[in-house]
Amino acid sequence: MSQSVEEHKSGPAESIRIGVVTISDTRTLETDRGGSLIIELITQAGHEVARREIIPDEPDAMRLLLNECAQQQGIQAVLMTGGTGISNRDQTYETVTALFTREITGYGELFRYLSFKEIGSASILSRATAGLINELLVITMPGSPAAVLLAMEKIILPELKHLIREATK
Repeated sequence: MSQSVEEHKSGPAESIRIGVVTISDTRTLETDRGGSLIIELITQAGHEVARREIIPDEPDAMRLLLNECAQQQGIQAVLMTGGTGISNRDQTYETVTALFTREITGYGELFRYLSFKEIGSASILSRATAGLINELLVITMPGSPAAVLLAMEKIILPELKHLIREATK
């Protein structure tokens, strides 16, 4: 990558403080493989886990948590896993997008494209999305560890500092 592209993609030098949220009616800290993987990857990348939650797939619980994170000093991003499918219980997409002040449509498009290359046409079932709630970056992913790994390694970690820099301009 050229120096100008690297400079453009740069972000804050310090580690980013991240909230990790698992949306599930059944997972616990012991069984939450997707959330644990997010924590492992962000820690390896030098970022900090500022908050960890497992909440039910309920709009009120999601709204309350995201509003708290948007008001909490120091949390710059929330990475959410779970609830992005199309079943009646999957309410993450509707809840989160209703809170966005600005949607980042390219994330979901790129996630589904990369997912298609791995799992084929089943990728259309994902409603992964990203956006801003004022300056708070919120990114959702499916609950499967394979989907989390794909999103984190191919999209989120390579762009996280750049996203935070742009969100806080």
